[in-house]
Parts: sequence; C-alpha cells; structure tokens
Amino acid sequence: MARKIAFLNYKGGVGKTSLIVNTAASLARRGMRVLLMDFDTQSNASIWLMKLERWNKINATGTGSIYSIFDPGVTRLKDCVIKDVVEGKDGEKLLPGLDLVPTTFNLVDLEGEYKPDPKRPSYVIFQEQLAEIESNYDFILFDCPPNVLRASQNGVYCAGEIYVPSNPDALSLIGFTLLVEKLLRFQQSSASFRTTAMGPASQVYGIVFNSIKANTDIEVPKMRMQLRLNQFKTQKRGCAPAAKICTTQIRDAMIVRRAVTLGLPVFLVGTEGSEADSVANDYMRLATEIIENAPPEIK
Repeated sequence: MARKIAFLNYKGGVGKTSLIVNTAASLARRGMRVLLMDFDTQSNASIWLMKLERWNKINATGTGSIYSIFDPGVTRLKDCVIKDVVEGKDGEKLLPGLDLVPTTFNLVDLEGEYKPDPKRPSYVIFQEQLAEIESNYDFILFDCPPNVLRASQNGVYCAGEIYVPSNPDALSLIGFTLLVEKLLRFQQSSASFRTTAMGPASQVYGIVFNSIKANTDIEVPKMRMQLRLNQFKTQKRGCAPAAKICTTQIRDAMIVRRAVTLGLPVFLVGTEGSEADSVANDYMRLATEIIENAPPEIK
C-alpha cells in the first residue's frame, strides 16, 4: 500500500519545492518506488526534474500534463507518468525509481474555466485514476500550492498524511494555522464522496523546518509551532496523534539553487567541499524520519 503524502503550507516561499523534490529523490535513493505529482501551477518541480527543454514540449501542447485528465478528459493519469524522470545529458537514467506526473501553466484553468459535474468534482476523478497506479509505488508525494483550492484538493483528498514545510518565522506559524482551518472545511465538504476503502482523511503528521540559514536560532519559533501543534492535537483538529516537528532540519545552501539549474537532486550534483554532502544528508535523514513516522494502519 502506497503512502500518500501532501506537502503543503498556507504560506508560500518556504522552500516547499526544493524540499519535496529532494525528499522524493532521497526516498528513491533508499530503494523506494516514488511518484511525485506536481499540483503547483508554477510547475517548478516539473521544470526542475524534466529540465526546460523536455518540459516545454508538454507545456506547448498540454498533452501529458496533469490537467489533461480533466480537460479534455481523454487522457488517463497512468499515461502522464514519466518513468525514471531524472536524466543525464545523453538521456541516461540517473535515478531509477523516481517517477513524475508533470504539470504545466494550464493547470490554473482548473480554478476557473474548468466546470466539473458537482457530483464528480476533480478530486474524485483524480482519486479514481490514481487508484489504477498507486500499487506500483511505495510513496506518492503531492506538491501542492499554498492554498486548499481545486489543485491542492486533489492531493489533500487522496493523501493520508500532510507534511508542512516551514521557516522559523511568524508567517509560517500563521500559514500552518490557516492550513488546518481550511483543511477541516474541505474535509467536511468532501466527506460524502469518501469511501471506506480510501482510508482516513488526511491529517498533519509532520512539520519540517526548511532553509535554515547558518547561525539562526530557531528555538523560539520551534517552541511556538510546537504549542500550536499541541493545541490542534488536543482539540483533534486536523493533526494526527503522532504529529510532530521533525527532528531533521534542512539547512539553507547555495548548492540547492545550483541543483535547480542543473535539473538534478542535490546528491547528484558533483561538487567539492562539504556543503552538498551536509544538505544531501539532511534530506536523507528526513526521508528516514518520514519512513519511520508511518501511520498506525501502515506500520
């Protein structure tokens, strides 16, 4: 049974894409079969992993992007999967086990121009098609934009777990608070569509402090986030009993931005010095922590 995890915070600019791309890559490096679903209309994860030349071909036609399963609706999700997406200069597969369902800029039309049947909202269509392929994977990760609108709803509806990327600032705390409020509203509005076979609705399982600059003291922001998390857990509002602030903290590093340019996960960027190793190890530790923090029904 695949673990389905949405990465989401109501605050943008927290380094969500770098976190999910490198976490997905680290899980694949551990031998897991991983599918990354890009639901962010900015398409950053897709452009990163496909590189611009390959992504442009999909963006030009829209065929093969995630929006094509909704409009025109003749493409199946299984046909959008790009196997072993990370490639070298000559097309060689550099990271077997990491697949991608890409998005393009036309996904923004899901919020406005797309007119779904009220009896079959987009997240129901997506869930039905995801069910056809999820047994192929150990992990399915959803890269969601900073809201719970239609694009994010697809990932949130199908996920069992939510991980919240955060920075050590007040806005991340506010974003987490808004996320839980919006999550609960969506869970209520979509409850009638859920089936027993889908398992429990998604809950927050982890908060990850990301892009931590050197010599930054995060103890006060961490304490405030922990207090809010404890409050939600006590109230049984959107957070699992096992929800926690992850022990692993991801350091800020220039090598992450270089990895984007090269279209590679950090650990595949060849460089001298300790920066790449230290940040790559951060992601590997986080992957291990996520593996170990499985929901009770999966353990």
